[in-house]
Amino acid sequence: MQVHYLSEANSVLNHFLGQIRNVNVQKDSMRFRRNIERIGEIMSYELSKNLHYKDVEIQTPLGIKKTTEIQDDLVLCSILRAGLPLHLGFLNYFDSAENGFVSAYRHHYNNDDAFDIKVEYQAVPSIENKNLLLIDPMLATGQSMVAVFNKLMEKGTPKEVHIAVVIAVPEGISYLQKHLPDYCHLWVATLDEKLNEKNYIVPGLGDAGDLAYGNKL
Repeated sequence: MQVHYLSEANSVLNHFLGQIRNVNVQKDSMRFRRNIERIGEIMSYELSKNLHYKDVEIQTPLGIKKTTEIQDDLVLCSILRAGLPLHLGFLNYFDSAENGFVSAYRHHYNNDDAFDIKVEYQAVPSIENKNLLLIDPMLATGQSMVAVFNKLMEKGTPKEVHIAVVIAVPEGISYLQKHLPDYCHLWVATLDEKLNEKNYIVPGLGDAGDLAYGNKL
């Protein structure tokens, strides 16, 4: 699996990444959602460099201009609910893409720190021979992403798979490398240090879903 790290050079991406972590900025959920959306837009631009393009001729008011446009059929698929603002950022740039949504959550079956992943709600178009973009802001253990990937593969075989996450840790990346095919691409806005004893990302930013949409029961 090829891993692309996007924040190694200074850019406005790092500015937005800092804001989504800042406990004072996080109090404004609308601003948090918008910053995640902006990060999705930046990641879309970087990812677009790896897509396939075709030559076209565009009629302007004054003549013909030769240029290129995206050739791939894209399917954006996000993991509910935290993935929605990031999904919107990608959709702002890939505005003709089809869209899918999947729910995945940690099920603590003994009411302790042990858990498995439940994948339930799915609303996904055909992914057969298309470029699948899997979108989720946090890559912690990697188990949710692998579970969603395996569930989607029951619906067809995509031409390419790109996984986009805002914050990842080495443990999650290693899990994906062990359990996903080599042809997958992983796009990481920023890399954090580790998981803690509860499998939360450190230093991380907290619960992305709660910060975007409010606390859940």
